[in-house]
Amino acid sequence: MRMIAISFATAVLLASAALAQDDMAVLNFIVIRDYSGKPVRNASVVMHPVEKNGKQSKGGLQIKTDVDGKASFDGVPYGKLRVQVLATGFQTFGDDYVIDKPTMEITVKMKRPQGQYSIYQDHPEEKKDDPNAQPPVDKDSKDKPK
Repeated sequence: MRMIAISFATAVLLASAALAQDDMAVLNFIVIRDYSGKPVRNASVVMHPVEKNGKQSKGGLQIKTDVDGKASFDGVPYGKLRVQVLATGFQTFGDDYVIDKPTMEITVKMKRPQGQYSIYQDHPEEKKDDPNAQPPVDKDSKDKPK
């Protein structure tokens, strides 16, 4: 009788473990350069669960890419997941994904950083003959108000 009870308990535990695994996914990340397609090694892939209200849950997990720009994590729960990828010399990437398959591959294309806009530089794309545009102030002008 005792052996039957132990066998039954073992079967129940194995069945519940199999059901729990159905709600988990394996995520495979590939992080590459946008402009050349070459892998980005040692990039940080940060994963945060997202609640139903759209807010990021506390906690999270960080993994690093290998020399081929690949990283993998087994045991991601189904649902919405916020993924951020950070790498030196690239713009930070961020997006939300719905995890709904046992195995998913996510390819991230990292971009070079963009230059910052400065009011102290010439911007040829701006319209020079705009009637509402203010003329540039000449600092060396002798016609300054007294």
